[in-house]
Amino acid sequence: MGLPLEVTSAETGIALRLIPAGSFTMGSPTGEAERGSAELPHQVTLRKGFYCGKYPVTQGQWQAVMGETPSHSKAAGAEAPVEQVSWEDCQGFLKKLCQREDVREGTYRLLTEAEWEYACRAGTATLFCYGDSLSPSQANFDGNYPYGGAAKGEYRETTTAVGQFKANGWGLYELHGSAWEWCNDGYGEYAGATDPAGPGWGSSRVLRGGSWFNRGVFCRSAYRYGYEPGIRYDGLGFRLARAGA
Repeated sequence: MGLPLEVTSAETGIALRLIPAGSFTMGSPTGEAERGSAELPHQVTLRKGFYCGKYPVTQGQWQAVMGETPSHSKAAGAEAPVEQVSWEDCQGFLKKLCQREDVREGTYRLLTEAEWEYACRAGTATLFCYGDSLSPSQANFDGNYPYGGAAKGEYRETTTAVGQFKANGWGLYELHGSAWEWCNDGYGEYAGATDPAGPGWGSSRVLRGGSWFNRGVFCRSAYRYGYEPGIRYDGLGFRLARAGA
């Protein structure tokens, strides 16, 4: 694409990885255990590459932009994902970040739901970017409830510093577990097959990825959830997107 694989925001040091254009099967096959009824498999094409946050936005990065830390799990430290932020709070962060970085408003934004799943899968067709099972050694979730026959393990009961678990094939971390990630789309039926973006209206916004207090099944690449855009709690965070060119 003639673009660097990784860029860093000038003022806040937020790292983003280049995600290539391409096609993938979004959703889950009918035989996937404990799949949701809203996960209809369908082919999606993203015609433009984009940059995706290498990590979720952290408490320290939120503090640098907004001047305060809303997170419940402050003991997890500045390198842990920011949480207890609503979708509406994220919009305020994005606007201020663009001002701080002296770029056009909208340059930094939330991922669409399709971009999120595409980036999470990183070319895989398995239930997780790591394969068809998930253990607590691979992600931060309720280790009493692993998925796909994986062994039980630690239940950490809080978020943890980013970068502690293995990256996926495109160099992105913590897409499974730790904190749910807000997407830009309104929650409802899938938006379409080419560059889909869900409605900008409705009573709920999409959340993806699961969190530290969820069972492994909720951390699957295809799992979808929706919440009111003004809701805050200690499992809700986000990661950034930015145009590739």
